[in-house]
Amino acid sequence: MPSLEGLKVLVVEDEMMVSMLIEDMLADLGCTVVGPASRLDEAIDLARAADLDCAVLDVNLGGQPIFPLADLLRERGAPFAFATGYGDAGLRDADRGTPVLQKPFREGDLARVLGELRQAAARA
Repeated sequence: MPSLEGLKVLVVEDEMMVSMLIEDMLADLGCTVVGPASRLDEAIDLARAADLDCAVLDVNLGGQPIFPLADLLRERGAPFAFATGYGDAGLRDADRGTPVLQKPFREGDLARVLGELRQAAARA
């Protein structure tokens, strides 16, 4: 497993308690949190302006799908994972194959997916 130390991770999550939990996990793993963002417009602004290595995206932000941000990240070559309680059932065909963190997830699950994202970024 590659080191996650210093990995800059954009966190997009609309539930404050879940967001705080992800931030704590990322800190424990040595990552730097970008954001977090709880709204799509805020997340898109961060993705455009911030220096980031990868992202963890809640699929549904208060009823608003995250897909415009997923498309932007894909265009910029920034790997990401979806965080959802619905597995890949709520994803578009274009998003099949994207890593999915099934909520609720543990720190080990997050570390595994971030390792995959770091490797994907290194290959890009």
